[in-house]
Amino acid sequence: MSQNIRLVLSDVDNTLVTKQKVLTPRAIKAVQALRDKGIKFAVTSGRPPIGMRMLFEPLTLDTPIAGFNGGMITDTALHPILARTLNPNAAKQAVEMLEEAGLDIWVYTEKQWYLRNPDAAHVEREAWTTQSDPAVTDDLFSLLNDTVKIVGVSDDGERVKSAERHIKTTLGNQASVNRSQPYYLDITHPDANKGGVVRYLAEYYGIEPAQIAVIGDSANDVEMFTVAGFSIAMGQADDEVKAEASAVTSSVEDEGFAKAMEEHFLS
Repeated sequence: MSQNIRLVLSDVDNTLVTKQKVLTPRAIKAVQALRDKGIKFAVTSGRPPIGMRMLFEPLTLDTPIAGFNGGMITDTALHPILARTLNPNAAKQAVEMLEEAGLDIWVYTEKQWYLRNPDAAHVEREAWTTQSDPAVTDDLFSLLNDTVKIVGVSDDGERVKSAERHIKTTLGNQASVNRSQPYYLDITHPDANKGGVVRYLAEYYGIEPAQIAVIGDSANDVEMFTVAGFSIAMGQADDEVKAEASAVTSSVEDEGFAKAMEEHFLS
């Protein structure tokens, strides 16, 4: 497999880093070993690019950073390369439907994220993960001309799934709508999805999507599974995610990322 693969693209949370957001020494060693074999390594996440900054130095990253599921791509100095914003009308519809579904709503622009309730579930964790504090506003609708991502948040997983189905059906090709976690529903530009990141990197480096391998754990990773030449699901992923992958590795708490690199590309 490693003879055909020229780039590995990895999801971040619960794939490259543990549930405690830790990048393990074994994962760092695996990325360096890929580079030593001439295989490039890149990351993509629902996080904003700045929220992946802690990975740049330990992994010696030199590839484009695909944040917001591909909604914003920067270099490792965080200089924008590409930004995809939602159509304002689609963004307005999305916020209205998230309100109707009873989900908390976060709105991201290129430089800031906004919400109504700073004490809601997952806000503190998100601020720590992304290394950025939210701005509080009662008027999310005034922000929708420059929106890179909208997130619906709820610990009621069935409520999130139901909202995903409804918003996908209503917005159709006006947006990409996927769960990045059981409690997060990400809504982005229709081309801002991880399958689009695979295509972007293939064009950027002048290679074929078939020469890119991907690894992830969530529903929003399936789109890159369907585009890449080889895909790996983490062991803790839902069965519906695993079913779309070429291979399954062990869980994130059992060094699943490093084991996958070692087995498929470094042996």
